Amino acid sequence: MVKAITDRVFIRLESKPSATAGGIFFTEDYQPERTIGIVESIGPEVKGIEIGDKVLFHIFDELPTYDPDVVVVRQNSILGVFEDE
Repeated sequence: MVKAITDRVFIRLESKPSATAGGIFFTEDYQPERTIGIVESIGPEVKGIEIGDKVLFHIFDELPTYDPDVVVVRQNSILGVFEDE
């Protein structure tokens, strides 16, 4: 695992959905935008977010990493933290 620095947050993306909530299945070619994930690592300047939080982030601010299911964003790209479900 990578240790985040400054205001960076590493997020493991949720798995790709295979169908919509209404039951329509996606084709193999369709790649839905994934903007929800679990925080894996946070930098020392990050406030209000903890490892293990489920977060919603802005899709255009993500950077790819060593793993196709992990992205890195700045803290200000996180739009919200999901409350316990």
